[in-house]
Amino acid sequence: MPKMKMGVHKSREGGLTKAGVAAYRRANPGSKLKTAVTTPPSKLKAGSKAAKRRKSFCARMSGMPGPMKKPNGKPTRKALALRKWNC
Repeated sequence: MPKMKMGVHKSREGGLTKAGVAAYRRANPGSKLKTAVTTPPSKLKAGSKAAKRRKSFCARMSGMPGPMKKPNGKPTRKALALRKWNC
């Protein structure tokens, strides 16, 4: 299985681009990786699949150790992902 170069598919806003998710799926057949749920929580129907995915991601990712800002003051990949998912 060939290695992927993820730097090419990273989004500046956090997470992977659609092309990155497609490349990951090609490199890892059978994968269920999906793009981020970027819909604002107020627009999601309570209890829907997207709302549950978002809530689960936020609960898992918010508890991860590590800073939200780099020493230079810019947000870390963790902070960018949480912002993208509206956590």
